[in-house]
Amino acid sequence: MQPVSEQEVKTNASEKASRQWNRSVGQRVITAVIAIPVILAFVWLGGWWGFAAATLAVILSIYELHTMMLHEGYHPLIWVSFALSILFLVAAMLPQQRIILLELGLSAAVLVTLPLLFFRKKLEGAMVDWSLTLAIPVYIGWPLSVFLLLRGSQVGVSTGFWWVLTVFLGVWGFDTGAFFAGHFFGRHKLAPAISPAKTWEGAAGGLILSIAAALLFTSWPLGVPWYLAILLGILIAIAATLGDLAESLIKRQTHVKDSGQFMPGHGGILDRIDSLLFAVIVVYIFYQLVGKF
Repeated sequence: MQPVSEQEVKTNASEKASRQWNRSVGQRVITAVIAIPVILAFVWLGGWWGFAAATLAVILSIYELHTMMLHEGYHPLIWVSFALSILFLVAAMLPQQRIILLELGLSAAVLVTLPLLFFRKKLEGAMVDWSLTLAIPVYIGWPLSVFLLLRGSQVGVSTGFWWVLTVFLGVWGFDTGAFFAGHFFGRHKLAPAISPAKTWEGAAGGLILSIAAALLFTSWPLGVPWYLAILLGILIAIAATLGDLAESLIKRQTHVKDSGQFMPGHGGILDRIDSLLFAVIVVYIFYQLVGKF
């Protein structure tokens, strides 16, 4: 058997990494080609169509997150997390009843969930499970309800349509720029303890595209001044990064690689919406402070 030189080992490793990269890119492209038109159709329709899409995202994401919790030995009350998340969505669709719905839902969540744990045979870890039961809808259900608030009920092109489009395309642009810039130019680790693959160079590449998206979809259709659109693009990039790192922290704590396998090349649903969950809140606050003037 012929000995293998160190150079040959490096070459083989490089070729293997290149094949994995090409396969990953191919899967991402195929998934994106299928998923993006469907998502944009729901953004266009808005209203109860948007509610249906958000409900599906809530169900799949909470199921994935609950599975991750079970993997680490936690047992949050999944049906309570589902119920509170759906309540957030319904409240967003009924603005006149929104306050009372939120008051009743959150009050019931406190009054019902903790006493339910009294009947466990083993009380060890009960407080952690109770905290996770309420944290899951705050993390997933609340931001998805903000999408509905931002979009509104009017079908087609409207103010809400452009704001939601800015969220999606700003985050997608950031993810795409960060993915390619990080692969080709990434040298300096962004958060090695949480997500070793992310780099400052990747974040810079994503920032360029998120700013471009904010300029394109707010300055012209909504009349947002260019300097505020640039600020929004920067805020979207920061929020997308934090959202991505937040889910990476959860995965690291629960010792899983992906939240699921629902989307080939992208992982689970939660892997795809993690940045959106943070970005939509930032855009909504920006809209409330700036967009209405």
